[in-house]
Amino acid sequence: MAGTVSDALGAAVHDVVGLVEEERVRSLRAGAGQHRGQHLFLDSAPAPAGGESPAEGAFERLVEEGDERLSRAWLPLIATGLLGGVDVGTGVLAYFVVQHYTHNTLLAGLAFSVGFVALLLARSELFTENFLVPVVAVAAGHRGMWSLLRLWALTLGMNLVGGWVITWLIVTGRPDLKETAVEVSAHYFELGFTLHSFVLAVLAGTVITLMTRMQHATDNLGVQLVPAIVFGALLAGGQLFHSVLDSLFMFAGLHSGSSFGYLDWLGALGWSALGNLVGGVGLVTTIRVVRTQHRVREERADQAKPGPETL
Repeated sequence: MAGTVSDALGAAVHDVVGLVEEERVRSLRAGAGQHRGQHLFLDSAPAPAGGESPAEGAFERLVEEGDERLSRAWLPLIATGLLGGVDVGTGVLAYFVVQHYTHNTLLAGLAFSVGFVALLLARSELFTENFLVPVVAVAAGHRGMWSLLRLWALTLGMNLVGGWVITWLIVTGRPDLKETAVEVSAHYFELGFTLHSFVLAVLAGTVITLMTRMQHATDNLGVQLVPAIVFGALLAGGQLFHSVLDSLFMFAGLHSGSSFGYLDWLGALGWSALGNLVGGVGLVTTIRVVRTQHRVREERADQAKPGPETL
């Protein structure tokens, strides 16, 4: 079994490295992204001659997309969150299937990454993916806190609704996975309200927000897939405490006859969401906003200027 696991992980790493190299070469041949290819995902990369730095470009992408997310109408916002719960549920299905047959958490975590690939390609969102993009837009003065709280609340709520439905479908369509669902969900229930579980939640928020930042460092979809696969595997395979993912695991357990109840799940949700916020907003987003504070001040000043209609 050890040889099988190492071979599988080695092949996965080889494929990821090959994908990055292929995309880098393609960008260089096209004559676009020569500087970006050298400094992917780095906030401190130097600016190309006569142009903006990668950090400046990433900041503008974050503000633009954050403004779009915060200004969504109610129905598209609800639909995006609902689809996020369903899409990540495909990763939960993959996790359960691999865990059922191999009893190996690392391989199951690697299989789960298909859920994050689905989120990226289908353009749906998880609650914790909104710890960076819209927060930067609010910091830049494009929207207010009410818009951010509305986005967080609706996205989380719809993620959970979609996740509840897809996990019911999983254990109903594959009743042989119920025992696995009970075992996996029991792990997160037993974490309880401890410093250990809170730190796991902080790490989960840090991991997924860093993934979001890395994906916004480039416009290349092939390169964006790399952090989706790597960090998705780390989140699930590392058994971090993620509010949405672990809610889906617990929902599957509840559908399968686990000993805990919905009040137990609700407590775990609140505790993990708090830790996710500390890790995502506190350790990743806030520090990066400070690093680009000159651009934040410029954006806030531009937003404060009276528009043509007020002159």
